[in-house]
Amino acid sequence: MAEIEVKPEHADDPNTRRVGILVGVVGILLSVVTIASHRAHTDAVIHRTESNDLWSYYQAKKIRENTDEVAQSLLQTLSNEPAKIETAMKKLDAARVKYAADAEKLQDDARGKDKETELEERRALFFDVGEGLLELGLVLCSLYFLARKVFFPVLGVIAGIAGTALGICGALLGVWSFGA
Repeated sequence: MAEIEVKPEHADDPNTRRVGILVGVVGILLSVVTIASHRAHTDAVIHRTESNDLWSYYQAKKIRENTDEVAQSLLQTLSNEPAKIETAMKKLDAARVKYAADAEKLQDDARGKDKETELEERRALFFDVGEGLLELGLVLCSLYFLARKVFFPVLGVIAGIAGTALGICGALLGVWSFGA
């Protein structure tokens, strides 16, 4: 009985192997940019939460400062003997000054966290657009196996290069901003 040799449908096409490797490379780049995108989004959420916490603490300090100010006003208004309230007034004034200083520091810290959030959101945008372009490149390269048209992988490579460049820009944006 004669042996039957089974050949893949497009075994004679020299581009099949190259495009297959290209699809693998674009897939790897896509996974790297996708992970970076997810991490940037997570970092942005963490920074936003920290900022919100600091702003809440700032607000609490400002409320305490205001409460001490109101207490001082009430003591001055209701007291007939200034000598009796002098100790309480000094204590309230010291607390009010401390709360004001604490609030100022908290405000600066919260603004810093807001800036970190904006940076991470900007980085995430670079990664998201890069991810989209890499996905497009992966699909375009894969269309070669259906249509056998060389322009699909060419367009896929162009989209992949653009997506990789945006991913690199997102990574460098973090390095430049945190390194400075």
